[in-house]
Amino acid sequence: MRKFDPYWLSLIFGAFVQLALFLRWLYRRIRNEEVNRAFVHDMATNHLPHIYELLLKLCEKQGIEPGPTPPVRWIDLGGPRED
Repeated sequence: MRKFDPYWLSLIFGAFVQLALFLRWLYRRIRNEEVNRAFVHDMATNHLPHIYELLLKLCEKQGIEPGPTPPVRWIDLGGPRED
């Protein structure tokens, strides 16, 4: 019968730890992307209209002719590409 080599155990353990750390990093990266996307969407849909409204009031108060407000344009990077 063959004797079990302890070096193989340390190699397997090290590979398992690296895999676990990689999966943890991957999960955090994906989760962080979702949080950033939700934050940008919330800023554009809820806060930018209020900011532009206040800027227009400031322009009126200062007597400055305001330019047109820029439209919010969404780019879907995860959808199908149209060439």
